[in-house]
Amino acid sequence: MTPSALHAAALPMDRLFDGVPDIVFFVKDAKGRYLSVNDTLAKRCGLATKDDVIGRTAEELFPPPLGTAFAGQDRALLAGGPAIRDHLEIHLHPGGGSGWCLTYKQPVRSPDGAIIGICGISRDLLQPLETGETYAALSGCIGHIHRHFDQALRLPALAAMAGMSVYQLDRRIRALFRLSAGQYLVKVRIDAACAKLRDSAQAIAQIALDCGYSDQSAFSRQFRQTVGMPPLAYRRKFR
Repeated sequence: MTPSALHAAALPMDRLFDGVPDIVFFVKDAKGRYLSVNDTLAKRCGLATKDDVIGRTAEELFPPPLGTAFAGQDRALLAGGPAIRDHLEIHLHPGGGSGWCLTYKQPVRSPDGAIIGICGISRDLLQPLETGETYAALSGCIGHIHRHFDQALRLPALAAMAGMSVYQLDRRIRALFRLSAGQYLVKVRIDAACAKLRDSAQAIAQIALDCGYSDQSAFSRQFRQTVGMPPLAYRRKFR
């Protein structure tokens, strides 16, 4: 898929998301420039139309440190880094305010596997758990899970990192993701394993270790319970 084909394929999607004001939608090219966006993104940048966004980068649209952080995410994805899921971050709102959202970004690949762009959405958290401070504490904890899911992560230590009890952490993660804290950790690990099975030739035993499992059998058992098929069958089906 060429960049022009990527742009054409994205056109119907931006119109779909125009009707969802609490979601930001975007597609970017291999240089991090916006190819397609919905009305919400343009409005949050203080621009009159979506056309005013096209061709610009996050650093050109958003003030630092937000623009710098968004551009850093883009560079990591375009360099082959893992997809971004459940990333809790602050976005600007019209009128100078800000609010918390969950961001999802993943690379767009051509038929031969080359990364040619990025697509993603950011969903507003319209009903705060309690305060902005609570989101900030959770952001650090969730970010730690995504960065260190290959390690032995214990709920008491994660709760302490967020300044909460295990019960409080579990309740807040349930409110955000409709999963318990333990289920959320499994989700992060299995998401990473799926990406590695699809996009790499790594041995399954190594993927198990890289995703925080002590051995391949434990990984295969949980993968099958979660996904509905063994890791090897998943790799054959989606590669």
